[in-house]
Amino acid sequence: MPPAAPRTDSARNLHAVVSGAVGAAEALLADATQKLRGRINIEGRSIAKLFDREQRATHGLAWLATYVEALRQLAAYTQRLGAAGRLGEIEELIVRIGTGEYLAQIAGGISMSQGEIVRLSDLGLNQADVAQRWTPALDGLIASGNTAPNRARLTELIRDHQAMIVGDSGLDEALEQVREEMRSFSEGEVVPHAQQWHINNEYVPLEVVGQLSELGVFSLTIPEEFGGLGLGKETMCVVSEELSRGYIGVGSLGTRAEIAAELILGSGTEAQKQKWLPLIASGKVLPTAVFTEPNVGSDMASIATRASRSGDYYYVYGNKTWITHPVRADLMTLLVRTNSRELGYRGLSMLLAEKPRGTDKEPFPAKGMTGSEIEVLGYRGLKEYEIAFEGFVVKAENLLGGVEGLGFKQLMQTFESARIQTAARAVGVAQAAMEEAVKYASSRIQFNRKIIEFPRVSDKIAMMAVEIAISRQLTYFAARAKDEGRRCDLEAGMAKLLAARTAWSCADGAVQIHGGNGFAVEFPASRILCDARILSIFEGAAEIQAQVIARRLLDGSN
Repeated sequence: MPPAAPRTDSARNLHAVVSGAVGAAEALLADATQKLRGRINIEGRSIAKLFDREQRATHGLAWLATYVEALRQLAAYTQRLGAAGRLGEIEELIVRIGTGEYLAQIAGGISMSQGEIVRLSDLGLNQADVAQRWTPALDGLIASGNTAPNRARLTELIRDHQAMIVGDSGLDEALEQVREEMRSFSEGEVVPHAQQWHINNEYVPLEVVGQLSELGVFSLTIPEEFGGLGLGKETMCVVSEELSRGYIGVGSLGTRAEIAAELILGSGTEAQKQKWLPLIASGKVLPTAVFTEPNVGSDMASIATRASRSGDYYYVYGNKTWITHPVRADLMTLLVRTNSRELGYRGLSMLLAEKPRGTDKEPFPAKGMTGSEIEVLGYRGLKEYEIAFEGFVVKAENLLGGVEGLGFKQLMQTFESARIQTAARAVGVAQAAMEEAVKYASSRIQFNRKIIEFPRVSDKIAMMAVEIAISRQLTYFAARAKDEGRRCDLEAGMAKLLAARTAWSCADGAVQIHGGNGFAVEFPASRILCDARILSIFEGAAEIQAQVIARRLLDGSN
C-alpha cells in the first residue's frame, strides 16, 4: 500500500502539537540546569571538583539537552515538510513515534549507555518539579506516539518503499542528487567488496581512492580558489553518510582530507594554503591526523611528543597511537610539544609533516619513523598504527601558521566539523544496519512466515527508521549551523552523541534479527556491528561529548 498523500491540515496540527512538547521539554531542561548549577557552583563559579563529583548528573543533563534538541528538530522538520507539501504518512509516523518515545524516555529514563539510565530525579527534579511542567497533552503524545499500530504501519510502509531512506530527508533537490550519485557509486564499487576487505583486513584499493578523488570527495569543502568545490558541511554530511553506508572505511577517507584542510584553511599561512590545499583537493596528497598518544586520549594538554628546532628543521621524538591510514598518507598533521618548559596547551604546536608513502612490505620508509599495526575488530580498510618518532625531520616552514604554541587552539577549531562528519558517518552505518535487517527479515522464513511479520522483529526495524531519521535531522542541523558561520560545538556534540548511539543500537538490532547468522563473519551485519562500535569512541568519546555539552550548558555560555 503506497504512502498517503501529504495533508496540509494534518501537518499544521502535528507541528503545533510537537512544538508544545518542545516547550515543556525546554522548561524541564531549564529547571534541571538551574538545579545542577546549584550543586556545582560556589559563589556563582563552576568548581571542577564538584563538576566531576556530579558527573553522572551533568552528563545526564547533556543527554536531556540532546533529546530536547532532537524534539526541536522534529518540530522544525515537520514545519518544513508541511510548508512544502511533503509531509506524508511515513514522515508523520516518524514524527509521532519519535516524539512520543523521546518524551516517554525523558519522563522515565534516558539511556546514556546500556547500563546507565539517567532519570529526572538524578538531575535534582522531584515529582512536584516535573508536575509543574508536565501536561496532559504530553501524556497524550506518549499514548498515541510509539504504539504497536504505528510501528506496524511504519514497517509495512518500509517494506513497500523502494528507496531505503525512510521518509523525506528534508533536503533540497541538489543535495538529493548528490546522495543519489554517492549511493550509486557505493552500490557499484564499494558494497560488493566491503565484506572481503573487512574479513581480509585489506586496504580500500587505491583505484577506489582515485575514484573518490574524481567524484570530488576530497575537495568538497575546500574553497574554489584552492581547487576545491567550495560546498558546505551539509553536502559533506550527505557524502559521508552514503559512503559510510557502503563501508565506513571508504566514508572515513574523506575525514582525513576534511581535518587537514580545515586546519590549513583556518590556521595556515598563505603559502601553506597555496601549497597544500590544491594537493589535498586533487587527491594527490592523502593526509592523516597524528594527535593521540599511548597515555593521552582526550587529555591533549598532556601531549609529550616533542619537536626541537635546529635551524630550518624540527626534529621529532616520541610516540603516537591510533593513527588512521598513516602508511599510505603523504602528509601528517602532527601535534607536538615545541616548548618543553611550557606545560599544558600553550606548549603545543601543529606541524605539517611530509612523509613518503609506504606499503605493507615497507610501511614507513622515512628516516626516524617506525610503526606497528594495531589489529582492530572493525573500522578496517585504512589500518591503525602506533608510531615511534626518533629524530624524524620536518621543515620549519611547515609549522602550521608559522607561530609556535598555537597547536591546541588550531586543533580545537576543527572539532566541530570533525564531529559533524562523524555523526554523518554514524547515520550511514545505522542506515546500512537497517537495510541489512529489512532485507534479511523480508526473506527469512520461520514457522511458515517471513520473520518481519513478527512484532518483535518489525518493532526493531520501525525504531531503527525513527532514530536514524532523528539523528539525520540533528546532524544536518549542526551542519547548517556550521555553514552559517555560527559556533556549533554544542550542536556538533549532540549530533555525534546521538548518532553514535543510534548506529550501535541499529547494528545490534540487525544482528539480533539475523539470529545465529548475524554472528557469522560472512554476513555484513557482523561487520557493521564491529564498525558501529567505534563511533562512540573516536573523535571524542561519548563521555567527552557529554562533558563538553554539559560544560556549555552549566557555564551559561550556550
